[in-house]
Amino acid sequence: MSEGKNSFVRIYADFLVSEKGLSHNTVSSYVSDIAKAAEELKKSRRSLGDASREDLLKIMRRMKESGLSSRSIARWLVSLRQFYKFLISEQIIKDNPTVNIENPKTWKHLPEFLNYEEIEKLLNAPAMTNPSELRDKAMLETLYATGLRASEIISLELKDVKIDAGFLTCMGKGSKERIVPIGDTCTAILRIYLSQGRRHFLNKRASPFLFLNSRGGKMTRQGFWKIIKKYARQAGITKPLSPHTVRHSFATHLLAHGADLRSVQMMLGHSDISTTQIYTHISRERLKKIFRDFHPRA
Repeated sequence: MSEGKNSFVRIYADFLVSEKGLSHNTVSSYVSDIAKAAEELKKSRRSLGDASREDLLKIMRRMKESGLSSRSIARWLVSLRQFYKFLISEQIIKDNPTVNIENPKTWKHLPEFLNYEEIEKLLNAPAMTNPSELRDKAMLETLYATGLRASEIISLELKDVKIDAGFLTCMGKGSKERIVPIGDTCTAILRIYLSQGRRHFLNKRASPFLFLNSRGGKMTRQGFWKIIKKYARQAGITKPLSPHTVRHSFATHLLAHGADLRSVQMMLGHSDISTTQIYTHISRERLKKIFRDFHPRA
């Protein structure tokens, strides 16, 4: 079948109006989706009639990379499914290339994360020339060293941090306590902050919290968010960034360096390991992108 003649598309459009009773606007949308597929297939010198499952998957991937929503791609796929079912019923083709293609609505949104270079730029952004920068440096280092949630970072108390032992205790979701190692780099920065920075926020008052705001009180999530945004700008990081982005980076980098999934689950405080498995998808997607970008026959 050659889509250059457009005859089968016109027959299908007439079928949708006369047999299915669809409105002209709905039919127009279906035809538009089919025409988009035909146009994309031409780039690979393929046609609607000889398109394979792999051809359609490549088109869907390009749609996704262009920023099209999974809902829009799902609608496009529905249009193609129905069109190919019609062609098979009319004995125009034998095989439906849309069979076994996953519905894009079920695609999981992969969380954004920073690469190693971006993380280094972010962590090195505070100059550590005053108490506020010492605190900010310590918060960022603790966030990346532990993968704690923003709410967990700001709720840390002095008693929770066991510097000599190299770990901290954290009260996470569901009031579940967990132990997380902090590493030598974070430990060194925390020592400097505790000895040279934290007391400047107290103004002779007492506070149980590790990280304090300018008035000596508990840091807020909004305050922490602003700190990260500030240093992201200084570091020249343009991608959307939040405390959770650094948490995602922590998990992704651990798995990329060979950490086992169960250990990462424990450090993140996930009750279900399936939540942690999203980070294995990130690694796979990155590998697939590298393959597509550099393999001569991808």
